[in-house]
Amino acid sequence: GYGIGGLSVGESHDDMYRILDSLCPEMPKNKPRYLMGVGFPTNLVESVARGVDMFDCTIPTRNGRNGGVLSRFEKLNLKNKSFARDFTPIDSTCDCYACRNYTRAYIRHLYTAGEILASRLCTWHNLHFLVNLMKEARIAIIEGEFPAFRSNFMEHFMEGQYTK
Repeated sequence: GYGIGGLSVGESHDDMYRILDSLCPEMPKNKPRYLMGVGFPTNLVESVARGVDMFDCTIPTRNGRNGGVLSRFEKLNLKNKSFARDFTPIDSTCDCYACRNYTRAYIRHLYTAGEILASRLCTWHNLHFLVNLMKEARIAIIEGEFPAFRSNFMEHFMEGQYTK
């Protein structure tokens, strides 16, 4: 396969996409294409649209350590005081262990108490979120519906209107 590195290190997303637009068509289709260091959901979907197959990134773990969680609906940092009495799951549409068993308020409490479990739960959720996003993209590709999936995701991500 092929590794693509040196992107997502300061250039605009549009510049990154232009580079992928010129690189990916030159690579054999029967070899995997691995984009290093890219992990924000919209970047993943746009990179898949350009032919990228695999990714790695610190976003799910780094954000999780610092209270940041990925959600289709809103940008969340569970360290914020506003979550002290929020007894809802991180994401009501998510079926990960953290969302099924813990509330935003409890996870915030874990952060304020210095408990490592807070970071682990947020990281678990973030990884689950990204794995499911890529699963949905794979299904859309197999079903010949990726352009519609991409359009829907890009239009509605973080607006609370995204539908699977």
